[in-house]
Amino acid sequence: MNLVYGLITGLLFGVFLQRAQVVRYSKQIGALRLLDMTIVKFMLSNIFVAMVGLYALKDFGLIHFHLKTTALGAIIIGGTLFGIGWGILGYCPGTALGAIGEGRIDALWGILGMLVGAGIYAEIYPWIKTYIIPLGNYGKITLPQLLGINHWIVIIIFGICCLGLFYWFEKNDL
Repeated sequence: MNLVYGLITGLLFGVFLQRAQVVRYSKQIGALRLLDMTIVKFMLSNIFVAMVGLYALKDFGLIHFHLKTTALGAIIIGGTLFGIGWGILGYCPGTALGAIGEGRIDALWGILGMLVGAGIYAEIYPWIKTYIIPLGNYGKITLPQLLGINHWIVIIIFGICCLGLFYWFEKNDL
């Protein structure tokens, strides 16, 4: 049943990506050039909704988090590679799949890159596990745990910051 839930939420997310037009190459390049914040607004909205939903489910005892280790070395390297790929291709992984769904075959390069990258990662994982993951390893911790405050305070502050950013983006026509 978990696979069915994953399929349904993945399809819905894809529909929302398409409807928000964030799979468009022009929106991707606009975001990278800080000229069009549609993607930023879309993702911040999704993150906020997910935060509220997941922590509500956790508070009601319906789910338990299985956190990954916070390893800054791996996060920085992975984020850099993600950004380089996005900058070169003009699509991130999710939007590349959405663009293919709309018939834009140039996004196949992104899918090919993801597959090659996954293969390379799998081959060098023992080295990564030994040398990269231990760099800046803070264990399995969340931001509220790190700050020592209730998660709802973090969520409310994040929501207020999002609203402030959205207002600023609209005011500056971004």
